[in-house]
Parts: sequence; structure tokens; C-alpha cells
Amino acid sequence: MNEIKIRPAVKTDTSELIHLMDQYIVDFYKQPQPEREDLSNLINHLIDNPAIGLQFVAEKDGELVGFATLYFTFSTLRVEKQAILNDLFVDPKVRGQKLGEKLFETCLSYIRENGFCNMVWETAEDNHIAKSLYDKMGGNQSDFIHYEIS
Repeated sequence: MNEIKIRPAVKTDTSELIHLMDQYIVDFYKQPQPEREDLSNLINHLIDNPAIGLQFVAEKDGELVGFATLYFTFSTLRVEKQAILNDLFVDPKVRGQKLGEKLFETCLSYIRENGFCNMVWETAEDNHIAKSLYDKMGGNQSDFIHYEIS
């Protein structure tokens, strides 16, 4: 069968999406386990407030196997809407089936169809698989340096 569908997340996806987000946060990025309620609130906040962002899910044979999260902001330099691709994750057991490409392409189509000037994202310097995907998809490394503070 192997039917793959990329679509916006809906409330009935919450439980499966929490599981994927746990894999992304804890297993992949080695960050502390977030509270289930906090993840649920984030997912539902995006579903209830599509003007601030949205999540796309990859569904294979009725099971969620990946997701991408877009947050919406504005570019002062371009004076237009801008999207931030904050997350792109595919379950390790189904990698190699071009699901990351499909999620990325869906995000790109969304921003182009909805009048965004661009989509920006970041990845870890040592995430060679992601960097290879982004290069393949036509992404360009920015001249800007990313900073953060807690």
C-alpha cells in the first residue's frame, strides 16, 4: 500500500504528533522531555490560530511519520510576510523515502501560494543529512549569523 499523504495537522492528530515531537526533541536533539500537556497546548494553539503558524504532517498508511512546523512573522527588510520553518522531522524507521523532501516541498508551496516573501530556517552545523536535503531543495545559506540567549 505505502500511501503517503502530506496535510495540515488537525486536533485528532494530537496524540500521534506528541509522540513524533518527543522523538524530535528528546531522541534527536537530546533536550529534556517536555510535558505532554505543553506539547498538546502548542499543537492545538497552532491549529486554533492559523495566522501564527501551522504544522504539516506526513501520514503513511494511516500513521503519522513526520511533521514540519511553520511560524509566521514579517521581514522588515522586505516589508512582507515571512515564514520560519522551525521543525522538519521524519521518524527514523521511514527515512530514505523522500518524506523530508515532500514535507519541505509542501511548506514551500504553501508560502508561495500565500504571498510570503520567503521561508527561512536553520539546522545544526553537524546535521549533514539536513544540510544535504536543504542544498538539494535549492536553499541558500544566509549571510546572517544566528545568535541566541537564555
